[in-house]
Amino acid sequence: MADVSPVLVCYGTEKFLREEFLNRQIDQTIDPELRDFALIRYDLAETPLDAVLEEAETIPFMAERKIVIAANAIFLTGAKDPSKVEHRTDLLLAYLGAPAPHTQLIFTVDAEKLDERKKLVKALKEKKLVKAFTPLSAEELPGWVERRAQKRGIGFERPALDRFVLYTGGQLQAMDSELAKLELFAGSDSMITLETVEMLVPRSVEQNVFLLMEDIVSRRLDKAMDQLHELLKQKEEPIKLVMLMARQFRLILQVKDLYAQGYSQQQTAAHIGSHPYPVKLAAEQGRAYNTEQLKGILTEIADLDYAMKTGRTDKVLGLELLLLKLAA
Repeated sequence: MADVSPVLVCYGTEKFLREEFLNRQIDQTIDPELRDFALIRYDLAETPLDAVLEEAETIPFMAERKIVIAANAIFLTGAKDPSKVEHRTDLLLAYLGAPAPHTQLIFTVDAEKLDERKKLVKALKEKKLVKAFTPLSAEELPGWVERRAQKRGIGFERPALDRFVLYTGGQLQAMDSELAKLELFAGSDSMITLETVEMLVPRSVEQNVFLLMEDIVSRRLDKAMDQLHELLKQKEEPIKLVMLMARQFRLILQVKDLYAQGYSQQQTAAHIGSHPYPVKLAAEQGRAYNTEQLKGILTEIADLDYAMKTGRTDKVLGLELLLLKLAA
């Protein structure tokens, strides 16, 4: 059912959920044949708020109702607007008192939160005209995938589901695209196995390095070496692998430190600018180390990076020795 609020602010960093919501609003409000007349989009980085409000007050042509979508409403946040466009927010505040009955005016902004110190934001919140689109927590992702899969007539074996979430990195757009591929391959009323996920769902080099890290953390040296040599066979540059390992250990250290300060998974993700899913995985890997060990590992990796770049050590041999030390 469409949200019939005359004005709506959609904010948050989860663009996939926001776009799905906007598409539902459009589908349930406007006849597809009338969209050229009843759906108007603006970019507030280029268009002043005055023009958007003028459009909202204009009676729609041929349609009973219209939707006006205005993107990049940075003036609702605490961020500095890089555009040169002047927005008279007092006009929007006045518009809230008597919005046009034939228009739904929707503002979007890619921000984690709005600036609640602003009079306009306070008014929007008091009237319940704001809707947040935040990333799903790591615990919510498997359920989201299962519900989407059910709509496509497929299911997941539990190991396959966990691996699917890992390989897609908790990114909803990627998950939705890969579900479509799995449905096409397996057909309806099918159960997706781990083998099917391994065969069809691609992994980035970052995810391969994460699997390598899992073997290191679990002290599975043979598997870690196999993973490393497979990456090298794929022509991955050793210095890049070292950089990715450093980034993961740095994330583990950051997460461990913030968790120790009492931060939640979502708060930690917001603080370091990460998705909640990598934060969950880093927290799990971090249980194998204390803070001093992690600092020592980062120093070890930095020394190897320098030695590689200056030609003081063979790149492959240096990586193999590093894995031996980390798994020891």
